[in-house]
Amino acid sequence: MRFTQTLLAGAMLAMIGSATWAQEARTGTITMLNRISGTITIQPVPSGTENATVGANTGGAAEQFKVQAGMLTTLHAGDRVTFSVSETGGTKTITKIEKR
Repeated sequence: MRFTQTLLAGAMLAMIGSATWAQEARTGTITMLNRISGTITIQPVPSGTENATVGANTGGAAEQFKVQAGMLTTLHAGDRVTFSVSETGGTKTITKIEKR
């Protein structure tokens, strides 16, 4: 019984930690917008290199995200943004996005 409680508590802490990580603010550059399908593609900028020379460190591969209706009205390809992402059922959805 004690082992089961400890195992369950550890699993709960792991889930809380991953949910917190998913909401961490990230920075990137918009490479593509599709207002019709509600998707956005963002090239991530590695942490600590936001003010580096263009092309000095390109970061990872561009990622595509779903976006809630109305969040894309003031954004354009090439804009640098700060955003938060949540993942549900394998679908990454932007929960907050701000132009920098």
